[in-house]
Amino acid sequence: MRLIFLGPPGAGKGTQAKLLTERFGIPQLSTGDMLRAAVAEESDVGKRAKAVMDAGQLVSDEIVNEIVSDRIDAPDCANGFILDGYPRTVPQAVALGQMLEGKGLKLDAVIELKVDEAALLRRIENRVAETLAAGGKVRSDDNPESVKKRLVEYREKTAPLSQHYAETGELKTLDGMAPVETVTRQINEILASAAAEA
Repeated sequence: MRLIFLGPPGAGKGTQAKLLTERFGIPQLSTGDMLRAAVAEESDVGKRAKAVMDAGQLVSDEIVNEIVSDRIDAPDCANGFILDGYPRTVPQAVALGQMLEGKGLKLDAVIELKVDEAALLRRIENRVAETLAAGGKVRSDDNPESVKKRLVEYREKTAPLSQHYAETGELKTLDGMAPVETVTRQINEILASAAAEA
């Protein structure tokens, strides 16, 4: 089961990915985790990434694509994986398509969780209030102002991915504001139909 989750911050991608990793025994791959692991392993590409990051620069698509390619060759990805936060741009999506084709693999689905932004901001305000009431610590980026910025960034950078995957016929869009159980059921339906077509 090879999936990509798209959607703005707070859309529920992490919640759904966690349920799927448990159900299918496949890893959730986030760009940040993959980068940190490659640097820690001191692989060739990890060393190149570290040099770029140490210089205070952004890691190039070429390096990120190579790290993703190495990661999906790992044994724990044999039955599939969920990509979260990659691809971020259309060029990365094109590179991913070529990379998978070269490995004789393909995506089962690209699932986008759509949200009502005003409702999403209220959801985050509630989450912050609940966390504080329970005596917990709030993530530094879990505040309405930060989320507004991330939503704008998401619309500008990542939204073209939706268009790309709509054109390739791989995009499935769900209402991310629906109850968790509803979204889970709809994802399971998408995966069942992808499995039937495979």
